[in-house]
Amino acid sequence: MKKTIVSLALFLIIASSFGTTASAKQYQVELGDSLWEIANTFGTSVNRLKNKNDLRSDLIFPEQLLEIDVEQTYIVEKGDTLSYIALEYDVTVDELLEWNDLDSDLILPEQKLTVFTDPVDSDRGQAVSAEAQAVTSEQTQETLTVTATAYTADCEGCSGITKTGINLNNDRDAKVIAVDPEVIPLGTKVYVEGYGEAIAGDVGSAIVGNRIDINVPTKEQAYEWGVRKVKVTILG
Repeated sequence: MKKTIVSLALFLIIASSFGTTASAKQYQVELGDSLWEIANTFGTSVNRLKNKNDLRSDLIFPEQLLEIDVEQTYIVEKGDTLSYIALEYDVTVDELLEWNDLDSDLILPEQKLTVFTDPVDSDRGQAVSAEAQAVTSEQTQETLTVTATAYTADCEGCSGITKTGINLNNDRDAKVIAVDPEVIPLGTKVYVEGYGEAIAGDVGSAIVGNRIDINVPTKEQAYEWGVRKVKVTILG
């Protein structure tokens, strides 16, 4: 079925260093259309269409106008991960995989990714969720790339008391990281990619320089985390 676009606005984002362009669409529903078909045509999802247009059901009508998410092209930078990009654009990793026909999380610098989101409203030319704004909107916030390991208070001989006095035995799910105080001062609030908001509340003999150790409830989760490179944003 031929689809009719009743308006098409093109935005050239003045952020050439990030190589981001976007286009917004408004679609007029035709007889026989369904949200699933429209979502499939424009590479978005039914849920995003419903949220974008404040629809409480899948019911749509001929000649109804639907706002379609902005389509953007993002050029991957060194150090980027799909989870980091998803956070900044307020989308999911699964959506990024689907939109770009990716079979894995592996992305490379200069690779072009298609992202569907709301109209641009940030310094990088993308919509940013309330959570991401807390992480990325202020230029004064510093972001570090660090090597992250994991530890747990659930071990024989472990006191469970951090350097700053936090008792992890009372709350095994507490978001606490061990840091090098020369890099991230104790007591600092941070956002750790793949972990969430946390407090720099502990130290460790092996945690020197750009390294952190995240607290997790069990040994199994610590093993599952392993060793990985992540971005840490200083929140204050």
